[in-house]
This record gives sequence, structure tokens and C-alpha cells, in this order.
Amino acid sequence: MTSTPDLVIRCGTIADGKGGDLYEADVAISGGKITEVGKVSAEGKEEIDAKGKLVAPGFVDIHTHYDGQVTWSQDITPSSQNGVTTAIMGNCGVGFAPCRPSDHVRLIQLMEGVEDIPEPVLSAGIPWAWESFPDYMEWLSKRSFDMDIGAQLPHAALRVYVMGERGARRDPATPEDNRAMAKLAGDAVRSGALGFSTSRTLNHRTSTGDYTPTLKAGEDELTAIADAMHKVGRSVLQFVLDQSTVHEDLPMMLRVAETTKCPISFSVAQADKAPRRWRQTMDTINEAAGRGLSITTQIAARPVGLLLGLELSRNPFQTHPSYRAIAHLPLAERLARLRQAEVRAAILSETPTSTDDPLFFRPNYDKMYLLGDPPDYEQPPENALGAQARRQGRQPEELAYDAMLTDEGRGMLYVPFLNYADGNLDAVHEMLREPSAVPGLSDGGAHCGIICDASFPTYLLTHWTRDRTRGEKLSIPFVVAAQSRKTALSVGLHDRGVIAPGFKADVNVIDYDRLHLHPPKVHYDLPVGGRRLLQQVDGYDATIVSGVVTQRGGKATGARPGKLVRGAQSLQSTFGAAAS
Repeated sequence: MTSTPDLVIRCGTIADGKGGDLYEADVAISGGKITEVGKVSAEGKEEIDAKGKLVAPGFVDIHTHYDGQVTWSQDITPSSQNGVTTAIMGNCGVGFAPCRPSDHVRLIQLMEGVEDIPEPVLSAGIPWAWESFPDYMEWLSKRSFDMDIGAQLPHAALRVYVMGERGARRDPATPEDNRAMAKLAGDAVRSGALGFSTSRTLNHRTSTGDYTPTLKAGEDELTAIADAMHKVGRSVLQFVLDQSTVHEDLPMMLRVAETTKCPISFSVAQADKAPRRWRQTMDTINEAAGRGLSITTQIAARPVGLLLGLELSRNPFQTHPSYRAIAHLPLAERLARLRQAEVRAAILSETPTSTDDPLFFRPNYDKMYLLGDPPDYEQPPENALGAQARRQGRQPEELAYDAMLTDEGRGMLYVPFLNYADGNLDAVHEMLREPSAVPGLSDGGAHCGIICDASFPTYLLTHWTRDRTRGEKLSIPFVVAAQSRKTALSVGLHDRGVIAPGFKADVNVIDYDRLHLHPPKVHYDLPVGGRRLLQQVDGYDATIVSGVVTQRGGKATGARPGKLVRGAQSLQSTFGAAAS
């Protein structure tokens, strides 16, 4: 007698995560796993009518920075609202374990500076119920979430924990330091770390302006850490580099990978100053992969774009003296002053002054846009404020100023600063099709007041498979496989990302025709009323984690079946064939 499934998804159009053609089938789920795909005769305890809907595996987002949020919230929004069922944190070398009590402020300042999460939010939200990384993992393992979470060991926290002030000021590690970091790194993998992350970019600074402790860490240090981790268990080394030093840093990271046999994952993007350097980087990676190295490149689904506005972290006039004089005022008071003719004239007559803020660029109005509704992330050059101003016989600063005053001072400007050197997304299309490429860099838990890219998984489906008009598209099976199975495998998770018997029952039921992103809006829902940018999304009929519906019709159900993932995951031996 056939047992009754916990849940049956009926007559959906299946994108199974393997990249093959779409097909119609039922999906039966029991005990948190997919048990049957095809014509399911048994009636489920719960049923979802998916006729005409896209049924896809839950998305695995490998670059999210939710290190703080998982300690104060069980709902991992906004990623859980964008079909993500597994989120990996501990990226870019920043995080909160290991950490001595005396270094709490230091790590908060680093996260605040690197990832634009306000200090009051972190100070109020993080309970600091741990010191070591294994203690952190044990504490997290007792919590439940609306998705699964996985963690990497952050290099900055490890370096400061072992080396103290010497680590923070980027002194070279001694052999004794390396041995101590290696031991703790091995302990991290034993406790369930999926890998290790580091950063070598000048853009990563503390809120006080200091560079990240990992900026110039030596090859011997990285080799010792990666070797110790990979000897204990499958681990990935994730890193971020500057385009200007990639010719030095990338060969070094490849040597570390070759020496330790550790898989590596690193971010690749197109920069304005060298718009084809990413191609040279990819060629180097492909050559290394041909030698047998395991390499994943993380690609942003659209431009990495800054949002500027009066309610946000930055705006084009923030260094103008007349604006700085009123910058401290609450938004309503500031708005009233900005509407005064004399204040407007003063600010527009001034020019930006110098700043060492890595995320403030002297405004280039030929690369500044109004995002629109629906938001358009691939606009032609003639839409830029500079081009509009020339057509109108005005100064672009006037257009920017007036745009920010709309919606009661909540108007936003969009500045694509990576992946848009050509004024289109053709380079991103080329990157995404590289054998090593997976979608990444959504930063769902970070950049709260300047970037809103947690919607990358939804954008991959809407823009790249359906809505793009300025170039080639990608297929639904390709995109689904890229951000479910391929991302999962890149961090050693073999038990998810596919709709097939034996796999973890993480599934999205999507009204593909209705899938739609709204413009970003500011919400004040972090601890102590902290601010963050969120985007409403329509079209996810249901998101299912371990067989339990966590989102229905765009609303959270309150179910939290998600857990901490401890270490690389493989299918049970009885489902070995499915794993292939």
C-alpha cells in the first residue's frame, strides 16, 4: 500500500536543476525529501496546484553576509522572499567568530565599514554568546530559520583573534601565528564550516577608515589555513580581489589552491577602467581549471549598482559644504531646507570635495540613472541624467537634486559601478556562460543603505529569461541550474538543488508570468529601528524548505524548518545514482 505523501505539487512545469528541458510532472514530498517525480497517484496530506506554474529547486545563494541577522532574526529576509532556501554567510573575510570580548567593537566597525550595516544595529542585535568559531556554530545550531544557513570562517576575525593588534594593523604573520590560525581553521571545519573567506581589496575598510586586516596577508598564511581546513574536510576558499592587483593576487591564490588542493571561489566583475580585464582573468582561470584546479567564479546578475538618496547612506551632494551643514537634520527637516531656493542654489553652485570613502565616487552623470518602476537595470546611455540634461539644456546636478526630492525626499538615483562599462549587460551574459561561473554577490544581509541586490535570484529569471530587450537571453533551465544545483555543488552541498527522488525537498512554485520586482524602498525593521533597502517581489506562489511551506503568495507562513548546515552534505548512499 502506497504511503500518503506529506505534500504533492501537482502538474507543475519542472525545471529540475540539471539544465535539461522543461517537462510537466507531479512532485511528492515526505520526511523532508523528494520521494517521487512523475505521475503521483497518491493524494498528499497537503497539495499545491502548480498547473501552468514553474516548479524549480530552492535557490542556493553563496554570498549573503547574514552573519549578524541570523543572530537576531529567524527570518532571513529579503533572500527568503526571492526563492532562496539556503544562504551562505561569512563572506569576504568578515564575520563575528572567533572573537574575544575585547574585540567586539573592532569586528563591528569592520562589518559596518565593509558591509554598510550600522553599528547601533549590530551592537544591539548581536548577543555575543560565543567566543570560538565552534561555539558560534553550536549556538547557531540551536536556532531555526525560514531557510537553511551555512557559514564560512572569516579571515579577518581569525587573524585578529590570533594576532591581536598586530593582525588588525596587517603585520606579517609569524610561523607561530600561522600554526595557531591553521589549528583553529581545522577546528572550524570540524564544527561545520563550509570554507574560509578572505579579502584583498582596498574598498574593504572599517568604519574608521582602516583597511581590512586581511589585505596583504602572505601566501604562507593563506596556505597554512587552507591546507589545515581541506585536510579535515571538504572546504572552499572564497576571496575577493581588486582589479588593479589581480595580476599579482590571482596567481598567488591559484598557487595556494594548487598546493592545498582546496577548491576556490572568487568574484569576477567588469570594471570601467579596464573593461576587458575580466576576460583575461577568466582565461587565466580556465587555464588553471584545465590543470585540474577546482575553481568557481561568482558573477553578479546585473550591474553592482549604488542607490543614492537623501534617506540613504550616500548622495551626490554629501561632500558639498552647504549640504554638509544640514546633513545631520532628520529627513523631513532636511527636505524642507533643500526645497528653499537659496539652499538649492548654494548646493548646486558647489563642487564635490575629496573623500577617502571607497563607495563615494565623484558624480559621473553619464552613468547615473533614474531606476524607474518597474526598475530597469539595463538602460541605454541616452537615459542617463547627463544625456537628459544636455537635451533639456540644463545641468545634470539639477536633475539629480530634483529627483531626490520626489516622493517626500525618498527619490533614488541609480549608479551602476561594476558590470556596466559598455552601457549594457553583454559582458555579464558572457560571464554567466563561462564553465566556472555561478551567480553570486547578492549581499542580501549587507549594504543596507546603498545597495539592494538580494533580488539577484529573481532578476536572473525575470530579466535574463523573459524581459531582456537589449541583447541575448538565457534559458530557464540554464538559469535555474546555475543558481540551485551549480551553486550548491560549489560549496559542497550535494543533497539539494535538484528536483529528483532522494534530494532535499527545497522547492519553489513560481507564477513565472507574474514574477515581478518592485522598486527598492527603505524599511526601518532592523534592531533599534535600523534602516535597510528592500524590494517587494510578486510571483512566488510557494517556497518550500525541507518539505515545509515557508512562503505562500509572497507572505511568510511563520514556519521555520531551516537549520544550520554543518559541513559538506552528500545524499544517502541509497540515492547515490541521483547524486550524479
